[in-house]
Amino acid sequence: MNKPQDIDATLLRDISSTEGSLANRVYLSIKRAILSLDFAPGANLRKAPICERLGVSRAPVAEAIARLDAEGLVDVVPQSGTRVSYFSMSEIREGMFLREALELATIAKVARDLTEDQRRRLSRNMRLQELLVEDEDISGFYQADEEFHALLMDFTGFHRLADVAQTVSLQVSRARMLLLPTPGRIVETLDEHRSIFNAIVERDEDMAQQAMRRHMGQLMPRIEVLRQEKPHLFNLSLQTEREAG
Repeated sequence: MNKPQDIDATLLRDISSTEGSLANRVYLSIKRAILSLDFAPGANLRKAPICERLGVSRAPVAEAIARLDAEGLVDVVPQSGTRVSYFSMSEIREGMFLREALELATIAKVARDLTEDQRRRLSRNMRLQELLVEDEDISGFYQADEEFHALLMDFTGFHRLADVAQTVSLQVSRARMLLLPTPGRIVETLDEHRSIFNAIVERDEDMAQQAMRRHMGQLMPRIEVLRQEKPHLFNLSLQTEREAG
């Protein structure tokens, strides 16, 4: 097995324009790099380069790493250092189970209660997705995809829902970044979103849930294939994962 590489701290976003405490800004910068896969699974997360890149002392970096460890995005190993967590199929399965339950409840409520303003906001997001697909802008499309789901959750009126959904599906969000570059996947995702959008506009609750279930159901089979193609990104052998799953 190849020796894990150190993270490239130059990929961290500048924190000067981010709001919140210093530790929180450092935390958000590192978290973005992990979720976007700028920091690859298994990479060594050394504090010194992070401090130098962000212009901070070790204390806020240590606090940020403790939060990321609690979220399962990094592993702190005594006398060994810190590394970006590998993917875990058991955590991804659990995250998908919870996320799907939230998405299905969300889509049903939105289909029942959609307002004209909400329809316009969703329509603008759909047009943005279409433009990003035309431009083959995978990173931009990922952000618009995230916004699409966040808008739906915001429309429920339950203000903590989006944060809860993100928390329970952090590992899912990271795995999705590996899948979007798959040829044709962003086009398929756009079509799935369009089916969801059309069902909502028609106020067809059952059809909206069916469309969302199909959309969410695409993920796990693709991740299973990815695990076989890139086992070095996952923290268990295929045999162990089969037994755990």
